[in-house]
Amino acid sequence: MIYITAADREAALALARALVAERLAACANVLDGATSVYWWDGKVCEGPEAVLICKTRADLVDSVIKRVRELHDYACPCVVALPIETGNPAYLDWIRTETGG
Repeated sequence: MIYITAADREAALALARALVAERLAACANVLDGATSVYWWDGKVCEGPEAVLICKTRADLVDSVIKRVRELHDYACPCVVALPIETGNPAYLDWIRTETGG
């Protein structure tokens, strides 16, 4: 599973559409209305963001990160992978199928 932040809903949706269309993710959820507090350029910043959660295979993580870096408008986008340790076997099979696995 990949956790990504974007400036707003539209930016997150654009990333989601690209990753799913390119079969790098089977599904992407866009959660709008997040507020991020973070260090940037030596100061604490705060602002609105949208969160994107993508379901994919472990062997596609590097490709997802590369593609997000190509498409994202941030200089240093948040793109982190979290392992899916277990889950509904049918759903996990669906992820594999939809990402060409």
